[in-house]
Amino acid sequence: MSEKDHYSEEGRPQHVNINNNVQAKIQNPLYGIPRETLLAQVEEFARERGMEDMTLLLQKGALLAQNPKQFESIPDLDESDKAIIRRETTHKWSQPRDLYLTVVICSLAAAVQGWDQTGSNGANLSFPQEFNITTEPGNPNADTNQWIIGLINAGPYIASCLLGCWLTDPLNHYFGRRGTLFFCGIFCIFSVIGQGLAQTWPQLFVCRLLLGLGMGPKATTSPVFAAENTPASIRGGLVMSWQMWTAFGILLGFSANLALHGMGRIAWRLELGSAFIPAVPLTIGIYFCPESPRWLMKKGRYHAAYKSFCRLRNSELQAARDLYIFVVMIAQQMCGINIIAFYSSSIFVAAGYSSKQALLASWGFGLVNWLFAFPAVWTIDTFGRRNLLLFTFPNMAWTLLAAGFSFYLPESSSVRVPLIAFFIFLFAAFYSPGEGPVPFTYSAEVFPLTHREMGMSWAVATCLFWASVLSLTFPRLIAAFGSVGAFGFYAGMNVAALVMIFLFMPETKQRTLEELDYVFAVPTSRHASYQVSEFLPYFIRRWILFQRSATLKPLYNFDEVESITVYEKGAGH
Repeated sequence: MSEKDHYSEEGRPQHVNINNNVQAKIQNPLYGIPRETLLAQVEEFARERGMEDMTLLLQKGALLAQNPKQFESIPDLDESDKAIIRRETTHKWSQPRDLYLTVVICSLAAAVQGWDQTGSNGANLSFPQEFNITTEPGNPNADTNQWIIGLINAGPYIASCLLGCWLTDPLNHYFGRRGTLFFCGIFCIFSVIGQGLAQTWPQLFVCRLLLGLGMGPKATTSPVFAAENTPASIRGGLVMSWQMWTAFGILLGFSANLALHGMGRIAWRLELGSAFIPAVPLTIGIYFCPESPRWLMKKGRYHAAYKSFCRLRNSELQAARDLYIFVVMIAQQMCGINIIAFYSSSIFVAAGYSSKQALLASWGFGLVNWLFAFPAVWTIDTFGRRNLLLFTFPNMAWTLLAAGFSFYLPESSSVRVPLIAFFIFLFAAFYSPGEGPVPFTYSAEVFPLTHREMGMSWAVATCLFWASVLSLTFPRLIAAFGSVGAFGFYAGMNVAALVMIFLFMPETKQRTLEELDYVFAVPTSRHASYQVSEFLPYFIRRWILFQRSATLKPLYNFDEVESITVYEKGAGH
């Protein structure tokens, strides 16, 4: 349904169109429903679903979901119930073991993604010699070989964006979130081992295409799985662990490249093949996690969804509350970082480093990328997704530009290579708490349950398509434009992205997945108009002219919201 029914205090239904929310009104779906009506609806639901033994618990959960801020005055809740809800606010990171196990498994999936990205980084230094596709000056086939190397590096991303990501919907439909991640783990184990055993470059390319069939659904499903299982108050901090542990996987990949560099002709095989290691515990551990309760409810398995919620929440009351609020919603709506990750060793060699020095510098990049992901755990749910991007993108642009300009220094200069490395490291420090974690967290939040798999597939396929384009074209791009031109091109892309984020990206922090249906129903044109006509003048008056009297008219109307999250000033901007 495109409209959600609510009741005024007089009992008259009110409607909010979640396809075109022109009033920017964010509502709790239970807002204004009379107590007796709500209890009768819960009783009917319990009877229809064969959950009569849970009727009283579901009724308490529904009352709590309707008035989360006034739980102290709900007579149906006893003191032990109220103590649980108080603790939910005062100890928001105190969560069940199974919830953190889910996050750990999703983090392993991210580490697999990161290690797979950087295995080819070190291998780029030696597999071209193995397969006679070198690109040194004077080689008559250098131009063709540059495209072949780019094609091999792009292989997983070509397969992911063209097929892998689009397998997400049928895989999730038939096997659930856990079954999909198990499928991905199998592909990420055996295709990676196949890379290490390849005897020709076409064999290596085919193995990397097969790897993409595992990477695509994994990148699509893992953030959704984490987002659906975590409470709204800490969802951003936990879901963004995808980026933090992708960065950790990148660091592990660089560490493996460095450790295996001295293994002679088989070094590149070991560098590529070692990425199977984190995929093994992922494949085994996924079935120790509870299935997504939202997916189970989508399949009509409400008893199983309740049991899953009980494993993911601290009490049966919280499980009943979240079950019923989601039931209501279902009933009503049935940047250039990859170039550094793929080619940093080649970039550092071009700048003047030896192979081992280049691998060591790449390892340093991986370490910075991982360490600077940690601040986002706390800032993504407080500072916000949108604000993190608006702060980090301009800094990413100037650091890439500075890294490119450093190539103008004479090769004999002792500061040339250290400056290039410094600005690349600084770029990673700005990337990791912003552009790194936000896109996957954001993409996992924005799509409604009815088509979350396909929506996330589209988002990840878009991301991996451009990753394939970047990795495919970079060898020729740097040959045609030079290092300065290539880095300048990606700096310009960051500036373009900054403008689009400012105009078109709403904030999603501390909102439930269901409330976000209302946020994204606000027309894009209204959001862009607000940023230009209201927010930008306010920002100039307040933070450039330092006029303390400047005030900002809010975009969203939260007057009728009784969210289980805490509304913070500015969250709706």
